[in-house]
Amino acid sequence: MDVTCISYKETGFFSQTIVDYINDRPELRPFYNYRPDIQGFSKLLANKKVIADRDTLTRVLTKQYEGISNFEFSPPNGRLSLVKGNIELLKSADTYTITTGHQLNIFAGPLYFIYKIVTAIKLARELKAAFPNKNFVPVYWMASEDHDFAEINYTNIGGKKVHWWYEAAGATGRINPDSMRQALNQYKGALGFEGHAPELAEIVETAYTSFDKLADATRYLVNALFGQYGLVIIDADDIAFKKQFAPIIEQDIIEENSFKKITATNEELHKLGVHIQVNPREINFFYLQDKLRERIVFEKDSYHVLNTETRFTKAELQQEIAEHPERFSPNVVMRPLYQECILPNIAYIGGGAEVVYWLELKSTFDHYKVDFPVLILRNSGLVVRKESAAKINKLELKAADLFRSADTIKSEWVKKHSEHTLTLQEEWRELQHVFEKIKLRSYKIDSTLAPSAEAVQARLKKAIDNLEKKLVKAEKRNYHTRLEQIDQVKAELFPNNSLQERTENFGLLYVKWGQQFIDELVRNFEPLEFKFAVLTE
Repeated sequence: MDVTCISYKETGFFSQTIVDYINDRPELRPFYNYRPDIQGFSKLLANKKVIADRDTLTRVLTKQYEGISNFEFSPPNGRLSLVKGNIELLKSADTYTITTGHQLNIFAGPLYFIYKIVTAIKLARELKAAFPNKNFVPVYWMASEDHDFAEINYTNIGGKKVHWWYEAAGATGRINPDSMRQALNQYKGALGFEGHAPELAEIVETAYTSFDKLADATRYLVNALFGQYGLVIIDADDIAFKKQFAPIIEQDIIEENSFKKITATNEELHKLGVHIQVNPREINFFYLQDKLRERIVFEKDSYHVLNTETRFTKAELQQEIAEHPERFSPNVVMRPLYQECILPNIAYIGGGAEVVYWLELKSTFDHYKVDFPVLILRNSGLVVRKESAAKINKLELKAADLFRSADTIKSEWVKKHSEHTLTLQEEWRELQHVFEKIKLRSYKIDSTLAPSAEAVQARLKKAIDNLEKKLVKAEKRNYHTRLEQIDQVKAELFPNNSLQERTENFGLLYVKWGQQFIDELVRNFEPLEFKFAVLTE
């Protein structure tokens, strides 16, 4: 694939806060510690204090991979697999993780699910090249405790929506995927039979029929796609991990520290014009059991699990946390802190909204004396197939043009290619000279007439602009066939006027290129350059 890179601002799809973060706006610096560049990583590595229990981490990860074939050794040479090797490396004090996280979207959801992981893999490689005496392991953190099933139970592939119809409750990672058969058949049907379709069909079939938890199925699928790159997949819904986090669970529920810190931070961010992504609650933990994940609230001098009869006094809550820390699940504002407590992590890779909400969290990290990681905006990409590329070349469009509205592209194209002059700018300049004379004469006769003359000029300007639009519209009809191609290209590359990566599943791209598709992403993505990649076949 050929790659063309453009700025995120130029796409028009990214917030001003993200643009400001990338461009190092000084006012945002208090909300993170280190810049997302090699120098920033160098400073963090010099000061990094790992609080994660490396022995527990490697032991739990090894256990979680027990159901994955070829985990220990890679055929045909029988060498230690990269995943197993990376888990072993995590025991070393010179090894750090590069983490991205996402929900357990079925069939890997939209493309940015894939892009997040590729960014982590590529960044780990770049940091190894920059700091050869240290090791960097890419990690995918499965949001297995999330309970918003409606956000993960579908995917869009080739314009078709594949839906998993099921009444789910509790943590999504614990759901049995045995009711996915209809969705599985629909997805495989959308893949077809050509190219690498049989290969991907076998992967998803095995993933969703061989495991009794969605977390394990997702691990199998993601490992099948990324295991060869050494990606380590972690499920933090584990008692051993929660025991490490238990002191913070207890302290934060009782003292409401995250609520106080983040609320104050959000007030400061709001003053800077930052759109707040998440608002903290007084208690930022759920109570978690099979088919149950409900908020904990403090009311009437006790801790109540909403929608249940379960209540705890302060002493009973402390005892429950001590004996069953696995029953306490962090929400969106505490999950990042949990992550940094159990991993030797130095970077978190997220989308635009994620990076902004992480900016809300630094004060909580500071309070608990946990290092804040370098925040990396994930790579974004637009994949242009050969057929679309041919149309784009014929239309003489540049990569940046693709992100403009279809009407704007059409108008500019018609103006450029029409045999007629469709702009009335020159005529308007002549009229402006006339109006200057009119306004001057009016003023000499009666100074109060000047505003009237200006009003007439404004009405005429509006009429001239409308006439120019009509000229362009009329000429568009003369190029109807050619302009239809612009609509076709926009529909193919921006489904529902959204970025391709936010809607389309990776499946059909894998059918066409197989593992080479991911290889090309790894080759072309540059995590520290912060550019949008247009990848053309």
